[in-house]
Amino acid sequence: MTEDAVRRPVVPEAEARPGDADDFDARALRAETSTRFGAVVDAIEAGDLDFPLPGSGATAERFAALRAVAEDDLCLARLVEGHVDALAILHELGGPAPAPGERWGVWAAEPPGEGLVAARDGDGRWNVSGLKQYCSGAHSCTHALVTARAEDGRRLFAVPLTAGTYEPVEGSWRALGMAGSDTPDVRFHSAPAESVGGVEGYVNRPGFQHGGIGVAACWLGGARAVARVLHAAAHRGSGPHTDAHLGAVDIDLRAAGLLLEAAAAEIDTDPLDAKGRARLLSLRVRGFVEAVCDRTLGHVGRATGAGPLCHDRRHARAVADLTVYIRQHHAERNLAELGALVSGREEE
Repeated sequence: MTEDAVRRPVVPEAEARPGDADDFDARALRAETSTRFGAVVDAIEAGDLDFPLPGSGATAERFAALRAVAEDDLCLARLVEGHVDALAILHELGGPAPAPGERWGVWAAEPPGEGLVAARDGDGRWNVSGLKQYCSGAHSCTHALVTARAEDGRRLFAVPLTAGTYEPVEGSWRALGMAGSDTPDVRFHSAPAESVGGVEGYVNRPGFQHGGIGVAACWLGGARAVARVLHAAAHRGSGPHTDAHLGAVDIDLRAAGLLLEAAAAEIDTDPLDAKGRARLLSLRVRGFVEAVCDRTLGHVGRATGAGPLCHDRRHARAVADLTVYIRQHHAERNLAELGALVSGREEE
């Protein structure tokens, strides 16, 4: 698939984008992203926008579609990626089929802290209570897949987000980067839940690794957005140093795109991970794309200086958003795991 063949999502623009206002307004950014998220979900349901399931034979199209959304708006991509990942998870694990109009998130981060606990009531029905951190789309999703500790281990649950059973914790998401992704902590109060898959079924399925590569596709879209001002500066003839930075960025972005295409082909060849290579593939792709994003931020900043960061609000947002988003990569911890796999120690 060529880059020119990627169909970009058509979503309505706000008449006055909050990003063009004089003052930073996180609440307005959140509202704008929510509106556009709803429009993308509507387009998916209408068949106007397609995110093929991973391993379906069209995984490259899925990654390209995620990258295109992210190149337009990383905060929007964060919500769209969560929704289409939830659809894939529900398909893979035999969960409830989403109804029209539902907007899903995947809230599975488990940093140190309170976390969620799942229990059965007297009728044997599940409910979840406690605090879940990093819940993107907390005010705009209608349903979420959440991980919680049950008596027999960690499980995944489908939870309707209804008033009285879940509550976004105001003030818990103060980020400037990814402000529009609406990712606060959420407190659950005996929220009715449906178990999806078995104990550790969420992380043990091959699709967990495929989903991680989908996130990397979003990172790459964000890097391409950051590079726009560098392309513009080089087009104006800013000098050989600018050209050199653009050359380095072009090599990296092209290589990352080819790596994603190769990963998509490998996923489609072995969707159930019979060869046991899914984790290795995910670590390699995510590690490389994260490094490309980091280098792109550096090259663009060194080539263009403070001007775009201070006077181009769209660029400043793209830089801030990408800086936060790539921190989903676990840095040296993931690199150490990759090294152990490559050395063969993980198999001993």
